[in-house]
Amino acid sequence: MGTSSSTEHNSDNGCPLCRGAGFLHPRQADGKPDYGSITPCRCTSNTEAGRRRERLVEYSGLGALRDFTFEKLAPQGRSGNSTARRRFANAYNAARQFAAEPKGWLVFTGSVGSGKTHLAAAIANARLAQDAPVLFVTVADLLDHLRAAFAPDSNTTYDRLFNEVRNATLLILDDLGMQAGTPWAQEKLDQIISYRHSHALPTIFTAEKTVNQMDARLGSRLGDPHLSQVFPIDEEAQEHALSWPEGLELQKGMSFKKFDRRVNLPSDQRANLEAAYQCAMDFAQSPSGWLVFQGVTGAGKTHLAAAIVNFRYQEEKPATFVVVPDFLDHLRSTFSPDSKVSYDQLFEKVKTTPLLVLDDFGEQSATPWAQEKLYQVINYRYNAKLPTVVTTTQKAEHIDQRISSRFFDPKISMLFAITAPDFRTSFSAGSAGGGIKRTSSRRGRSSQ
Repeated sequence: MGTSSSTEHNSDNGCPLCRGAGFLHPRQADGKPDYGSITPCRCTSNTEAGRRRERLVEYSGLGALRDFTFEKLAPQGRSGNSTARRRFANAYNAARQFAAEPKGWLVFTGSVGSGKTHLAAAIANARLAQDAPVLFVTVADLLDHLRAAFAPDSNTTYDRLFNEVRNATLLILDDLGMQAGTPWAQEKLDQIISYRHSHALPTIFTAEKTVNQMDARLGSRLGDPHLSQVFPIDEEAQEHALSWPEGLELQKGMSFKKFDRRVNLPSDQRANLEAAYQCAMDFAQSPSGWLVFQGVTGAGKTHLAAAIVNFRYQEEKPATFVVVPDFLDHLRSTFSPDSKVSYDQLFEKVKTTPLLVLDDFGEQSATPWAQEKLYQVINYRYNAKLPTVVTTTQKAEHIDQRISSRFFDPKISMLFAITAPDFRTSFSAGSAGGGIKRTSSRRGRSSQ
C-alpha cells in the first residue's frame, strides 16, 4: 500500500515527502489518498533518532574525546619495541571485541601517553555509533560531582547521581588512583566498584598503577580472572620484570629440562621428587595461589622455583626471584645516600610483582626489623592473592606465627615437602642388607 503526502501543509522543512507536516495519507487500493487516515513520515523517526543520539552523546560525558576513535589508533601502538607492540595489539583487539559486545571488565594500565585513555574512549565512541548508552568519567571528576550534589542549588540529588553511575549500562572510569585519597572518596568509589563487581556490570578502567600496586581490596576486584581482563601497556615497567637481575646467573640457567630427578634414589623419594617437578610445572603454566617447597638444603627447591621463573620469562610473563637474605640486605642498603634505588621502589616492586619467588626463607637474620619487612610483603600478597612461591628448610613451628599462618593456609597455599636428600651427595646401593651408602659429590649448591 502506497502513501501520499499531505496537501494541507505547504511548509517545507527539507523533507520531500511530507513537506514538513510530519505525516502522510496512506494510499487506498485504487491509488487515491485516504484522507481519513494518517501515518508518520519517516523523517520524524530520523529526527527522533538524531535527538536520541544527541542525548546519548551529552550523557556520555566524552566531550573532546569524541574524536578518539579506533580509526585514529595504530593497532600495534607507536613503540619500536616488539614486545610492547604485541602487548598493545592485544589490548587493541580486546577493546574492539568489547566494543562489539560489552561483557565483563577491561582494565588498561600504563603511564601517561601509553594510549590507555584513547582505547577506552574509542570503545565509548564505537558504542555511541551503535546508539548504545555509555558513561565516561574521570574518577576525580566523578567524586567532585558527587560532592557538588549535596549543594542546595544542585541540579540533581546525590542519590540520583550515585545510582546513575552505579547502574550505568557501560561505565568507563578514567584515571583510577589519581583521585584524592580521603576516606569519604575511597568509600564512595569502593561502593560503586563493589556493586558493579557483584552484578558483573560492563566496566572499563584506566590507571597509571598496575593492579598489583593498588590497594589489596581494589586490586583483587580489578584482577578477578572470572570477570576482568587486565592489559598493562606500559612497556618500561613490564620489560623490567622479564629478565634476571645481576647476581642470579646460577638461577638463570635452572630449567625444568635440566632438573635432575635422580633415578638412583629409593622409589619413594624418586616418586616424591617427580611429583614436586610436576607440581612446579603445573604452577608455572598457570600461576595461582601459593606454592611452598619445604625440604633440606640441596633437595632441589631452588632449582624448581627458578625453573618456574624461567618458564614465565619464556612466555614473556613478569616474575621476580629474590633470595630472602639478599633482599633484606638490599633493603638496608637503600638507606645509604649513595643508593641508586629508593627503599620504596625496591620494596614496592617485590611486594606487588605479579609472580614472586621467596627463596631461602628462614635463612635471614631474625631481627624485629627483618621480620616486620617480610611480614608486610607476605601479608600484602596474601590479602591480594598474588601468586607466590616460597622455598624453606624451616618447619612451621619455627616460623613466625603471623607468617606461617599465611604460608600454610590450605585455602590459598599448597605445601609440598620434598623428601629427597641433599643434591650434593649421591646415593648407591648399599650392603646386602639393602642399606643406602652415601658418597661425596661435587654438585655444590647449584642444584639446591
